[in-house]
Amino acid sequence: MKLDYDLYAKACEFAGNAHKGQKIVDTSASYLVHCSAVAQIAICIAQEENLDINLVSVVALLHDTIEDTEIDYDQIQSVFGTQVADGVRALTKNKMLPKQEQMIDSLKRIKKQPKEIWVIKLADRYFNLRNVPESWTKEKIEFYKKEAILIFNELKDASKELSVKLLRKIQHYGK
Repeated sequence: MKLDYDLYAKACEFAGNAHKGQKIVDTSASYLVHCSAVAQIAICIAQEENLDINLVSVVALLHDTIEDTEIDYDQIQSVFGTQVADGVRALTKNKMLPKQEQMIDSLKRIKKQPKEIWVIKLADRYFNLRNVPESWTKEKIEFYKKEAILIFNELKDASKELSVKLLRKIQHYGK
């Protein structure tokens, strides 16, 4: 399957508008950099694993829209369809739950989705572990690392290559 460039561009523009003005933590970089990087990592894995590259690209670009913007499930569904909206919703933490339960809940929903969605979560955490935000406390760093271990343990079967890379990032995170 080949990447639908028009669909990718549509999702990129949608994500850019949704995240307008947002920055990556402790940087001046647009949040769209994060969305694009997660998409590129996930697309590379999707190509190697023979997964639906278009589902991966769109959901990866939109993965934080429900969680971090005013965009809701229905808006994503009306523009990109139910499968994409379901994937984004699975990747969205339920902020009504206690912080310690949010990732567990999200992972349960992700595991009910196709492997493409699993790969996006692995790619998301892989990208986020590239450095430690300066403003984070030791407790927050440790919590984030424990969440990464949980993600690895729950989703490692989605991609051996990405799981190995994620595990290496986890082992060096915060050192």
